[in-house]
Amino acid sequence: MPEHYRRLAILLGALTALGPLGVDMYLPAFPAMGSDLAASPAEVQRSLATFLLGMALGQLVYGPLADRIGRRVPMMVGLVLFILASIGCALAQSAESLAWLRLAQALGGCVGTVVSRAVVRDLCDERGAVRMMSLLMLAMGAAPILAPMFGGWMLVGFGWRSIFWFLALYGAVALAVLAATLPESLAPEQRRRDGPMEVLATYLAILRDRRFLAPALASSVPMAGLFAYLAGSPIVLMNVHGLTPAQYGLAFGSNALALIAASQVTARLVRRHAPGWLLPRVLVVQAAAGVLALGAVLSGLLVPLLAALFLYLGLLGATLPLAGALAMQPMGRVAGSASAVMGTIQFGLGALVGALMGAIGGGALAMGVLLGLAGLSGLSAYQLLRR
Repeated sequence: MPEHYRRLAILLGALTALGPLGVDMYLPAFPAMGSDLAASPAEVQRSLATFLLGMALGQLVYGPLADRIGRRVPMMVGLVLFILASIGCALAQSAESLAWLRLAQALGGCVGTVVSRAVVRDLCDERGAVRMMSLLMLAMGAAPILAPMFGGWMLVGFGWRSIFWFLALYGAVALAVLAATLPESLAPEQRRRDGPMEVLATYLAILRDRRFLAPALASSVPMAGLFAYLAGSPIVLMNVHGLTPAQYGLAFGSNALALIAASQVTARLVRRHAPGWLLPRVLVVQAAAGVLALGAVLSGLLVPLLAALFLYLGLLGATLPLAGALAMQPMGRVAGSASAVMGTIQFGLGALVGALMGAIGGGALAMGVLLGLAGLSGLSAYQLLRR
């Protein structure tokens, strides 16, 4: 891959990481935030739910906007909103105001995910898109490793509000680099001039297109297993199996490293095998890992559970770039809207899984069942819809 493409991948990866950083970095601060804001754990957790909701809904706006006016301006608008909302979160005086500000923060931060995929579609062919998206997976994988660690350090050294000041600074640096270096990738003659009804019709047409829907669900449904893991693993691994916080952090980090490794192996494999050949084989192994995780939960065995989580979550590093490239490749002039639909499905399922985990107790059985269902459902959806 040429050097300028690597620099582009680094910038797009930093923008894609806005969402994971917004989710993972402040998790260690929940107790301190509850104490400082005189809020219950449920009230603090609401700020995570509103963030996921904003990530899901905001993409429906940025997708058609990026197809209408180009890629650069929506990115800049989203980053400005992310910066301002992050500053607001740092100054929040109640859990209620924090929840609303987190919604605004996500409505800005989601631009990195949706528009970055559209830029990749503009500039790369199918195999090149897989390689580029595999590099973006480095950001997606590194964020869960580094964000909680840095968030914990900042919490101890400067208090929980410093985490949001850091996110504001991160957004400002990303905005400056984007403004200085990112070219517009969508030519004026390729832009759309759709009104609201045309946008709705475009979304419906995208959802009816099996070339898009099959790989989009193949990435989004297994990703629901990731959200089940994020919501349930602290209880399952620390409360049920007795891991210390340090041991839990090691397990969390090893899964993220597996995701990074899988993404880079996938980037090499697509040089010899087509993405359409690789994806169903990866989904079979991932579904088996989800079933193994459920079996390990039912039997109460820690080591098989850790192995199943390592395999399932690691393979997201292959599933996401392969399915993402396959879904985006046929979308052409509606790439921004298609990327928005995919992101909305992913984070919408994440919000649903979070609500289900809370409703059914969030314990080991809930996490195991959702992992098993996510793996099997992702495989089944792809096999049924691609025909």
